[in-house]
Amino acid sequence: MLRRLRHLFVAASITLPWMGGPALAQPVTPAATAPLPTKPAIAKTALVASPPAATPRWSTELDRRVHAIDARFAGELGVHVQRLGDGPEYDFRGDEIWYLASGVKVPIAIAVLREIEQGWLTLDTQITLLDSDFVDGAGRTNAHRAGDRLTIGWLIEQMIIHSDNTASDVLIRTVGLGQVNAVASELIARDVRITTLADVRRLAYGMFHPGAAGLTSQDMLALQRVGSGQVRVRTLARLLGVTPADFLLPDLDSAFESYYATHINSATLRDYGHMLTALQAGRALDPDSTRYLLDVMARVQTGKQRIRAGLPADARFAHKTGTQYRRICDSGIVSLPARDGNASARVVIAACARGAGTAASERALRELGAAITASGVLDSIPPHTPAR
Repeated sequence: MLRRLRHLFVAASITLPWMGGPALAQPVTPAATAPLPTKPAIAKTALVASPPAATPRWSTELDRRVHAIDARFAGELGVHVQRLGDGPEYDFRGDEIWYLASGVKVPIAIAVLREIEQGWLTLDTQITLLDSDFVDGAGRTNAHRAGDRLTIGWLIEQMIIHSDNTASDVLIRTVGLGQVNAVASELIARDVRITTLADVRRLAYGMFHPGAAGLTSQDMLALQRVGSGQVRVRTLARLLGVTPADFLLPDLDSAFESYYATHINSATLRDYGHMLTALQAGRALDPDSTRYLLDVMARVQTGKQRIRAGLPADARFAHKTGTQYRRICDSGIVSLPARDGNASARVVIAACARGAGTAASERALRELGAAITASGVLDSIPPHTPAR
């Protein structure tokens, strides 16, 4: 009972802006001072990566290759790499704030698995699907109907392996948004704020018109069906009972850029990488839960043309992808089989691309995977160096 009261207390501190709550660090209003995007190539700023003075050879080689990838890319690339057990961290824009998209589903999974560890839930616990749970996106949950009962284990697999947004929101509802944000605060950064996937849409569309706060699940599914671009803007206006002339912003680019500027569902790549390090090291979950989650992450079916495509064929990549309007991410833990009696290196990678289309962004992440492979960071660790 005390634990449930604690859930309610924590959840009460994470409210949405139209509910009058103070928890979101930035008010969700259009970024009036930000120029409207015109889709030019993003101007490159002079960047210096942050390996320490005792720079290993792999870091120097990776830095050279990452700069070359970023110079070719029409958007911006961000990278955090850490070789666990024996090496320093490497960052390229790693301390900047990046929109995580479905990367938030890893802390959601950790929050659920902690409830299982405490005995409140099991993987076989069945959750009833509600009308209000449905969100646009991939996965098989939307093939079910309201009233169907789905197990937590199935929902976790849909959320991680297929990046199912409806499964994610069912799991958030089950453990409470406060618990998810408590995990994010502990393992990523204190100021991280995660919302439901449905509220990602409401907040982004809310940059057009405050009436978007009232969009229903069926409204969001209807918006997905019409496609993107101005047809979606016109459909949104119709659903809200207004005209596009009533909107505060003219197009999806400006609305989503204003939403990203709130830094909701965002973090630095270094901080997100540290969460993955904690997960691999067993500091986020107990051993059984750690093994379970990493095994599920190793079966991810999304983003096959991202980092994984540039890694060796025998690499194990336990990761989570994220995709949103002109934002994509791919973050996880990569390892190779042990060779010549040496221990396998484990390497945390957190990477995102922004400001370009999906194809170009995926190509940049694929090239990053190849650069990581070529840098030598995945090489086996000699026996005298402990691996964690």
